[in-house]
Amino acid sequence: LLQDVNLAEVYSDPKTIVDKPTSKRSQEVLSDFAALQNNSGTAGITEGDIITFEDDDFTGEGQELAVVTLTDFNDSPAFLENVTDPLIQAWAQTVSGYWADLIRETNTSATCPIYPDAGDCEGTFIPLNHTFVIPGGRFREQCEYAATNYWDSYWIVQGLMQSELYDIANSTLQNFMDEIDTFGFIPNGGRIYYLDRSQPPMFTRMVADYVAATNDMSILTRAIPAIETELQWWVSNRSVQVTSPYTNQTYTMYHYSVTNSAPRPESYIDDYATAFDPTLPSLNETERSALYAELASGAETGWDYSSRFAAQPFAGGTNNTNPTLRSLQVREHIPVDLNSILYKAHTLLVDMYTSTGNSTGAAAHLATATALRAGILDLHWDAEKLAFYDYNLTAGARNSIYSMATFYPLWNGIVPDEVLGSEENAFGLFAGVNLVMNRYNGSLPVTFLETGLQWDSPNAWPPHQFIVLEALSALPSNLTSGALPTPASNESTYALVPAGQLGLAEDELPGQLLGAGLGNATRVGPGADISRLNGTVVNGGNATEGEGWADVLKREVANRYFASALCSWHATGGSIPGLLPQLPDDVLNITGSIGNTGNMFEKFNTTDVDSSGSGGEYTVQAGFGWTNGVVLWIAANYGHVLAAPDCPDILEIVGASSNSSGTTTTTTSTTSSSASVGSIASTTGTALGQAASGQTNGAPRSLSVGAAFAAIFAGSALVIYLA
Repeated sequence: LLQDVNLAEVYSDPKTIVDKPTSKRSQEVLSDFAALQNNSGTAGITEGDIITFEDDDFTGEGQELAVVTLTDFNDSPAFLENVTDPLIQAWAQTVSGYWADLIRETNTSATCPIYPDAGDCEGTFIPLNHTFVIPGGRFREQCEYAATNYWDSYWIVQGLMQSELYDIANSTLQNFMDEIDTFGFIPNGGRIYYLDRSQPPMFTRMVADYVAATNDMSILTRAIPAIETELQWWVSNRSVQVTSPYTNQTYTMYHYSVTNSAPRPESYIDDYATAFDPTLPSLNETERSALYAELASGAETGWDYSSRFAAQPFAGGTNNTNPTLRSLQVREHIPVDLNSILYKAHTLLVDMYTSTGNSTGAAAHLATATALRAGILDLHWDAEKLAFYDYNLTAGARNSIYSMATFYPLWNGIVPDEVLGSEENAFGLFAGVNLVMNRYNGSLPVTFLETGLQWDSPNAWPPHQFIVLEALSALPSNLTSGALPTPASNESTYALVPAGQLGLAEDELPGQLLGAGLGNATRVGPGADISRLNGTVVNGGNATEGEGWADVLKREVANRYFASALCSWHATGGSIPGLLPQLPDDVLNITGSIGNTGNMFEKFNTTDVDSSGSGGEYTVQAGFGWTNGVVLWIAANYGHVLAAPDCPDILEIVGASSNSSGTTTTTTSTTSSSASVGSIASTTGTALGQAASGQTNGAPRSLSVGAAFAAIFAGSALVIYLA
């Protein structure tokens, strides 16, 4: 039934059919479908037959959720006092207010039993006992996103606590504890078809951060046993013994490994198409089953999908993903991020046991954490390249693909001795971050590989910006007080990156697009650092006297994320009365946003601050919970260094690219106290204005950054918005 409905493409989203409750018992539904098959004759089942069948035997999806009205919501939470720029403060307040539209509870009157429980209907929805946050867009359940279900709740909780919605944060934790009590682990999402897999285990961190913010120690009475149960699930179901080729030591490590032999129900047609792609060699049943297991395991990583887990990352070039997906070896990888998260979970549990007087429990988890830390440093850390990499069980060696996963150990409290011993090495670990800030105009990409997969370049995801900021903060101050290193006058920031760290030559890095027909900025030499300015970078905030190199990078990463989130929001209809007018209809028509009030996208584009990210199994989502959460967390922690961004003037860009008379039209400029504001193109006296005038670091540019931004939007973002 599932296969026929998906192959008929009755619904544009394969998740629709598996989220629809039946209007009768499942056995009756199957009998009706069998009768439909038997009565179809030689002509076979038509699309119309399936639509009629769906209408007769299923009801509407998403009715299991009921909107919750927040009472006593504080629309001016205290963190706003940390934000100095008026526009940034107002926008952060707007984003904080979005929680009111995203809170839900289970609508018990519309929830059907789960087979084999008796009832007049059946459904896949797992009822939740407490209120919860939906990410928005496609996802109807708590964190019901095929890539970010369980784990994206961590960043949602971060945002909820900044907005002082501690009761909703508590409810989120209670729901997860209910799932642990019922299933023994936290599943990928809130549907029964997710019960064969989990996701990055962030629950312990959520509990610890909640307790730190609220001092609510009472939750530990229930949380500690739940954490123990979840950690034991990972030991029983996802652990593997690995003997290091470097030291001959054997460690208990963890990997993502889902037992699955069929397409994922929520992405059935996508998996089926990958397995039966007529342009690729045919697979036998055993090979298809293995592929389906890899695809499900990829979903468990939260990074579905990324070249970091592929044996042949460039098998399909830059836009044909099926060949790369066919080469997935997720189960054969020991991921550095997963093991770092589990290390932190054990150390946090040590603290929890210590605070409750259980020295035996604390000692046991300290021993586990110590052993896991040793395994991470042995298997994942490359002291010469100054980076962490995944370990490949098949090859018996580290992979060479550089990704944002390299920063997870520091975020989780693992700082190698080589880093602690040298400020030069400490910077070397983050040299790739410095390169992105200077070379591109967006946020930090997942990898530098362009494969068409959504967890590769050019996509930049909100959690990774958070993790890099936290990783930078994990360094001792004696390693970060020196000035930011600069390359020689005939070199770019690529020259500052340790040899081999990125796994790519400079001219193999993704280009900074200059627009249709204009190609990319130069890929080598000082001209590649197209966003570099005096003491800062384009949309990197304002330099201050005496900044250490880590503070510079934190300021730039925080500002660049805000530029990406705010510019794309404004380009899709966002506005703030008295500070940021909505773009006129002729501009919003270009971005397909007439009648819209601004989108919070799930991911962004490292080469275009006005654009959302692209790629994946479904259309780009809007209104995303973890995007909101990271915005609020950065506002709370970096509000004093955030400056209103410069975003491309959309109408001017289109005029510049298509108006044969050579004239352009600009929108009205609105400015805050600190800088000119996005998509309104007043560049004089701002960072972007300095670049547009041809002056960066006191040297003339052959191509202005202002012109580059304009061409970037004309050449790429419109395609994404209109897709």
